Amino acid sequence: MEVLTDIAAVRAFVGPRRRAGERVGFVPTMGFLHDGHLSLMRAARSEAGAGVVIASIFVNPTQFGPNEDFTRYPRDEAGDLAKCRDAGCDAVFLPPVSVMYPEGHRTTIHVDALTGPLCGASRPGHFDGVCTVVAKLFGIVGCDVALFGEKDYQQLAVLRQMTRDLDLPVEVVGHPIVREPDGLAMSSRNVYLSADERAQALTLSRGLAAARAAWATGERHARVLEAAALAVVRTAPLADVDYIEVRDARDLGPVDTAARDVVLALAVRFGRTRLIDNTVLRV
Repeated sequence: MEVLTDIAAVRAFVGPRRRAGERVGFVPTMGFLHDGHLSLMRAARSEAGAGVVIASIFVNPTQFGPNEDFTRYPRDEAGDLAKCRDAGCDAVFLPPVSVMYPEGHRTTIHVDALTGPLCGASRPGHFDGVCTVVAKLFGIVGCDVALFGEKDYQQLAVLRQMTRDLDLPVEVVGHPIVREPDGLAMSSRNVYLSADERAQALTLSRGLAAARAAWATGERHARVLEAAALAVVRTAPLADVDYIEVRDARDLGPVDTAARDVVLALAVRFGRTRLIDNTVLRV
């Protein structure tokens, strides 16, 4: 497995493989990898048909707000590289900030509408940072297909919109949420949780399950579905709810009564840790 730290090295690695007709699969990450990330790397080859699989590890400063956890975001470079190797990656792009944002960098990408609700409401500028770094990574890697986890459903929707709007020659593929055996969605930030916070965080997946159960009985009113999830989450004394909302699964527009597929997405803080999760409810 190659470890590449500058743009020229990435292009020198990818170029001959593209000319040989190999399909290039790409998995962007911020590191501190868990099985959710590794499932994307394995799926790039087994499901997306990539002959070459590249991951990136870059904690992107532009998607963190001034009071967020950029400086304390968990990092484990040696462990991450070993996991990438075991997952079958052919190369890892591990750039310093100066490579991704050299002196004089002025461009930011903004996707309208989809970035306004949900996480966009409480994390202004977050998705501008995500879109900018992902567009740069697409341009650097020259990938044919890029894989993202569906845990951040809004991010996936935003990146698909950006890729369409900018006519980027990349297929953006979502992969199902990977969960711990007890139902907690895997996240690099789970390491922040105390034992009590982690136990109470299980109300997130249980709340989503309550909404799915209501959906299965024919409930289609968004506020009722939200209330079903909220009632469960509120049983956790430490839960500080940012949002629990039903949105159109395609464009994240507001929904009163579901006539087509919707996503029930939530963000909840336990102590200093903000967790997200979702479930797609299909008509």
